Amino acid sequence: MMRRIDLAPGERLTEKTLSRSGGIDAEVVGVAARIVDEVRKNGDEALRSYTAELDGVEIDVLRVTEDEVEMAIAQVDDNFLDAITVAAGAIEDFHSRQIPQSWFTTQEGGIFLGQKVTPIRRVGIYVPGGRACYPSSVLMNAIPAQVAGVDEIAMVVPPAIDGTVNPYVLAAAAEAGVDEIYKVGGAQAIAALAYGTDTIPRVDKIVGPGNAYVTAAKKLVMGECGIDMLAGPSEVLILADETAHPAFVAIDLMAQAEHDPRAATYLVTTAPDLPDEVEEALEFLLAEAPRAEVIRRSLTDNGIVVMCPDIVAALDTVDLIAPEHLEIHMAEPFDILGSVRNAGAIFLGPWTPESVGDYVAGPNHVLPTGGTARFSSPLSVDDFMKKSSVLSYSLEALEMDGPTAMALADAEGLYAHSRAVSLRLDLLMPEEGDA
Repeated sequence: MMRRIDLAPGERLTEKTLSRSGGIDAEVVGVAARIVDEVRKNGDEALRSYTAELDGVEIDVLRVTEDEVEMAIAQVDDNFLDAITVAAGAIEDFHSRQIPQSWFTTQEGGIFLGQKVTPIRRVGIYVPGGRACYPSSVLMNAIPAQVAGVDEIAMVVPPAIDGTVNPYVLAAAAEAGVDEIYKVGGAQAIAALAYGTDTIPRVDKIVGPGNAYVTAAKKLVMGECGIDMLAGPSEVLILADETAHPAFVAIDLMAQAEHDPRAATYLVTTAPDLPDEVEEALEFLLAEAPRAEVIRRSLTDNGIVVMCPDIVAALDTVDLIAPEHLEIHMAEPFDILGSVRNAGAIFLGPWTPESVGDYVAGPNHVLPTGGTARFSSPLSVDDFMKKSSVLSYSLEALEMDGPTAMALADAEGLYAHSRAVSLRLDLLMPEEGDA
């Protein structure tokens, strides 16, 4: 079912062998660009038009009312409400440990330096619709913003065919303290957040994953406002040795594959018998899976098993793939942790399925995909804060550092930069021989 790659001793996996598709399709970017431009020009009118055309929903009032939120909470079961309360508490606790602090220092001669940390004022959260509802995504995006001290949190979410928003999503938004909710999705929602409309005020930053058109739109508006990341299809890599339980490996691969036919799944192992054992377990478990067709297509189209001659080759493969989720099913997973460089989230041991990270453990499940864990990190409180440098010089300090600044400015041919220092020193320092 999954494509197999056997590495010989000393051989390394390459991107060419991996055949991983990357980037955003040009046709998708073109469609998203037209939608973004139309919303920028025509605001709410364009939002309603595209929602009718693309989602098949006629929307008059875009903003979700308080009554709709209260009705949604009344519809969901108490077990779910209890679950989101527990999850929200864990997410808040984890992210509260990330809060950066402003800092200031003084140096000899009257130099005052520092960094001022300030929350972003207004943030937009995109919550996907389509194949499934994602109340967990509401919590993961909104709670770090709340912890950071963001003043206003606006959420956009595609409406259902009857014009409503999934009640579980609305209940999660209430739990997470979302201030505004709008019934709009797709590239048009991203454009509305970036440029603003009569109904939806513009935001300073957009966070949250979506489909290819949402990702393309985020790329197009980047610079008009901030974005968190360009998220691609979700992915998991399971690093396993002969101690791994085949059924655990199989179900965790399926848990990723059931998201989307484009989801990527990897099994990297040093155990020769494990791939066949996992395949057998997959067939058994697929027989009872409601989304078996989606899972099978994902595993067939985007599933890869990499057989490695040793742990060195296995770890090299992990770092090349740089997975969104990395599960380590090995005898001593903590011994492996220090050798992993590239991964969005790392799950250690057989009793730590990705599911606990997706929902209840506390770390964020908005993670870098498509190999971008090589240079980026999970969504965090830092994404909702910005930093300003702070400087103050006394005359004595300017006398001390000014000549260095002038020398560098002169070397770059920037007269005014140099003169900005010398003018101050000339005016404030008495000429030699003056009384």
